[in-house]
Amino acid sequence: MLPVDEQLKVITSGTMQIVPLDELKKKLEKGTPLNIKLGVDPTSPDLHLGHAVPLRKMRQFQDLGHRVTLIIGNGTALIGDPSGRDSTRPPLTEEQVEANAKTYVEQAIKVLDPDKTTIVHNGDWLKPLDLQKMLHLMSQFNVARILEREDFHNRYANQQSIALHEFIYPVLQAYDSVVIDADLEMGGNDQIFNLLAGRDLMRAEGMEPQVALTMPLLVGVDGH
Repeated sequence: MLPVDEQLKVITSGTMQIVPLDELKKKLEKGTPLNIKLGVDPTSPDLHLGHAVPLRKMRQFQDLGHRVTLIIGNGTALIGDPSGRDSTRPPLTEEQVEANAKTYVEQAIKVLDPDKTTIVHNGDWLKPLDLQKMLHLMSQFNVARILEREDFHNRYANQQSIALHEFIYPVLQAYDSVVIDADLEMGGNDQIFNLLAGRDLMRAEGMEPQVALTMPLLVGVDGH
């Protein structure tokens, strides 16, 4: 593997935030491959151009000798990520989600090295959750803090509806990090709250917390 400073030059290029950078450096100094996590929810039939940004960064991690875990969010997609949203996502059926999930894997492998990529589906561990485990996970989070995230704060201030199940989304995404024991999780810059939630839950579970790395969001010509 390359020296840590040279790896950091590659890793930090084009990123928005790495929280905290000093922890990433310590992880790299161990000299063992890190487990890099990226989750994508199959809420539409195709990965969009914005997914290419973190996928390319994931490929850079692979080329540096690290392990990549791509999580197909067939469990979390049933809720829909509220990040950056000003309204509740319309629900999808399990059949719609599973059909979309198949195409996501095929498309992601066009960017990632298939021999160095672990692909998992979070429905495998989220759907079987019982009430006791779910209550344990939710007890690790504070409603006041969740309302501090920009999208929820704005909707609350503007008296726009926030469905209760949307609060659970960052909890489930955080649990993904616990299950796969992530060293670093990637996402768009609108994902920072969810990524930091993963750090909090891993710490609460007695694990070494993941580092959060965000990438800039690509927008279309219409600004969305």
